[in-house]
Amino acid sequence: MSDSLLVERQDAVLRLTINRPEKRNALSLALLDEIGAAFAGHAHDASLKCVVLTGAGDRCFAAGGDLAELDTVRAEADTRAMSRRGRAALDQVRAFPVPVIAALNGHAFGGGAELAVACDLRVAAPHAEIGFLQAQLAVTTAWGGSIDLALTVGDRRALRILATSARLEAARALDLGLVDWVCAPGQSLDSCLATFLEPYLARPRAVLAGFKATTAAARRSTHVALAPLEEEQFVRTWTHADHWAAVAGSGTKSAAR
Repeated sequence: MSDSLLVERQDAVLRLTINRPEKRNALSLALLDEIGAAFAGHAHDASLKCVVLTGAGDRCFAAGGDLAELDTVRAEADTRAMSRRGRAALDQVRAFPVPVIAALNGHAFGGGAELAVACDLRVAAPHAEIGFLQAQLAVTTAWGGSIDLALTVGDRRALRILATSARLEAARALDLGLVDWVCAPGQSLDSCLATFLEPYLARPRAVLAGFKATTAAARRSTHVALAPLEEEQFVRTWTHADHWAAVAGSGTKSAAR
């Protein structure tokens, strides 16, 4: 593993920290590969009960895909390969045999929001926001995020969140069921997580794995059915002139993807 992903074991909890605070924890393809490899590498550890995935600092969980890198992806074949590479990493998160908790230390935007909803549960600092901002750049989700969002909040709410590029504050995300727990004002994220994890860590691993096997299978069947459609929509929008005009008009290498 590189310094971009920190891996730490805390008793029965595996903690992964995206460590690119100077780049708002943007998700490069290499970092996505590392995240997928970390989950795959610990999938058979029978002593784990939970995984916590978070970001370094207090500004961003993950601000999205690294557009300084993704700006070079233009051809249809390269776009499809990029989509599949990111989805493969997030599929390792979805399939992990025990609960995976996203600890939103800060904002989760674009691809960062997709990573957050690939996790089973989400705990957020009060100042954190989650937003599927892809529509601002005239593109759709690439890594299964729209599927996970619809499964989490329902089709109607998901469509509104996606189409409006809404930035949801933690309290609002909690109301919608997109976030499961918001830390109290002034409470540290670590303290909040410790409280949130207590009932999970009190259960036998076999029970947690048994419930996760069922919920993961249900989610997997939906992804198998819908992933090809999401991929086609992403390739179509990413390679369309509207997307590149929106990127040029943004005036910045935004990490909204």
